[in-house]
Amino acid sequence: MTSLKMTNIERAAVFSLSTIMSLRMLGLFMVLPLFSLYASHLTSATPFLIGLAMGVYGLTQAILQIPFGALSDHFGRKKMIALGFCIFALGSAIAAMSHDIWGLLLGRALQGAGAVGSTIIALIADLTHPIQRTKAMAIAGITIGMSFSLAMVIGPIFASWIQVSGVFWLGVLFSVIAIIMLYTVVPTPTVIAQPIETESKIRQFAALLKHPALMHLNISIFLLHLIFTASFVVIPISLQSLAGLQGHQQWNLYLPTLIVAFVICIACIRIAEKKHQIKYFFIGGIITFVIAELLLWAFAQSLLLSALSLLLFFSAFSLLEAFLPSLVSRTAPPHRKGTALGIYSCSQFLGIFIGGTLGGELYGAFGATKVYLFCAIIAIVWTAIAFTMKNPQYSTTSH
Repeated sequence: MTSLKMTNIERAAVFSLSTIMSLRMLGLFMVLPLFSLYASHLTSATPFLIGLAMGVYGLTQAILQIPFGALSDHFGRKKMIALGFCIFALGSAIAAMSHDIWGLLLGRALQGAGAVGSTIIALIADLTHPIQRTKAMAIAGITIGMSFSLAMVIGPIFASWIQVSGVFWLGVLFSVIAIIMLYTVVPTPTVIAQPIETESKIRQFAALLKHPALMHLNISIFLLHLIFTASFVVIPISLQSLAGLQGHQQWNLYLPTLIVAFVICIACIRIAEKKHQIKYFFIGGIITFVIAELLLWAFAQSLLLSALSLLLFFSAFSLLEAFLPSLVSRTAPPHRKGTALGIYSCSQFLGIFIGGTLGGELYGAFGATKVYLFCAIIAIVWTAIAFTMKNPQYSTTSH
């Protein structure tokens, strides 16, 4: 009989890989609260290029997630993860040394080229028993969510000490730490690499793309990050120019809203899993996004209502971000998780790229508040799509 508790190896795998993923997320997101304000002072910066620089790492991630995931099925997860972090470190260094928007664009593109998100999730799946996999993915999702919350708070604080360029240098340091942890703490899975058969791979890839349940999840992660990135093109700017909260003060708003949002997220996950009602909490999270964006659109000048809007925004994002990797892991066919999670991560980062680009373009053409209205409309469409999803099956066996 399989134990309901994780083994020591499983715990080491889940927590060390979650930490590695979090280090990468910190390197990406610590600059997010101040990115628009910082980039606007660089040479050649325009609203469109600011949005593009914010989201371009999503394009390179989208292009390379699938190759990284598929190659990790053949060459091994650890080698591909280490390679990804080396590329990420190079991009962070270039961004740190850039004095114009074009250098920042190049650095962010290289940060994204280290596309190891799907490979790390696949390694977690390799190192955990099927009965523990949902728990493992939930732990990873929560840890990543916590790193995002931490990044939103400490990024502006670090920037006040070492400037935004120094925050990019921290991304280099985090990459080194992650590679050391990968080879000293993370267990090595006993997975035999499969030979690459091009025709077979193409058929499997096409089948995964057309898989109905995975298609819904891929669309969801795309729209989640499109909304998030488009919103954060203008959130720091509107908080400063409309609500009167200066950039170096904004962490005072992010900290309490993120803490409360985290508590709400944990409570919702526990109830959803216990009641087997993930679908309805999932839809509730999207509807919460709609409400948050409409409040930001209508009351951007009010600091109090902006705080309420951000509480709803972060609660919805954290909840959906925690649900989705677990749902993909339990839905993906056996021995194809690397490729399936590559497609999922590709969708995620393509959403980041489209969101940043559209957010910058809409901000330049119509102003900050119209970006919020655009995101609300997208979330309404997403709600309709989510109603067609099936509530996930609960079992103790692998799919």
